[in-house]
Amino acid sequence: MSENKPPAARRRLPRVLRQRGVSSVEFALLAIIFFSMVFGIIETARAVYLLNTLQEVTRRAAAEAANSPFDQATIDQIRERALLGTVDGKLILGDPVTPDHLKIDYLALARDPDSQALTMVPASPMPSDPTSNYLNCLSNPYASNCIRLVRVRICDPDAAGECGSVPYQMLLPLIDFTALRLPHATTVVPAQTLGR
Repeated sequence: MSENKPPAARRRLPRVLRQRGVSSVEFALLAIIFFSMVFGIIETARAVYLLNTLQEVTRRAAAEAANSPFDQATIDQIRERALLGTVDGKLILGDPVTPDHLKIDYLALARDPDSQALTMVPASPMPSDPTSNYLNCLSNPYASNCIRLVRVRICDPDAAGECGSVPYQMLLPLIDFTALRLPHATTVVPAQTLGR
């Protein structure tokens, strides 16, 4: 059967067979580059989303904490409501951020006797209730037990120390980016009623 073909057709047949898989290889190479760019754009957009959303979460929590009692049950509710979370309590498209990552601090303003500068320090000892805090602030607004400010930060709950940054977790963990950290989001507002 192949002997009946003209000699020119016999010479072209192997070249056609050799070229048959080239388009598949070209598509595979271009698909890797294309999908890498698409996933890179998605991760970049998610990082910008997290930058804005984490700041909004701290703003919402601080605004609510400034007008709510500072008992632990209320603080836990504030952290859950501020997170804009899903049913399981995680931030939408914000893994691994959970209510445990929101740290609410009640701060006093201490006056340095030498320079008269005001510095934020944790309120210590904490007042027993909002009315006690109101009376403490009336008697001495710069006392260490007078809550004047509320600070909310996004912190890693597993990190020892002050406030460690949260590791970035990719949507599609094709590449290990555990060295990347979420941006620091902090909001400080004046204490309002504190639930009084």
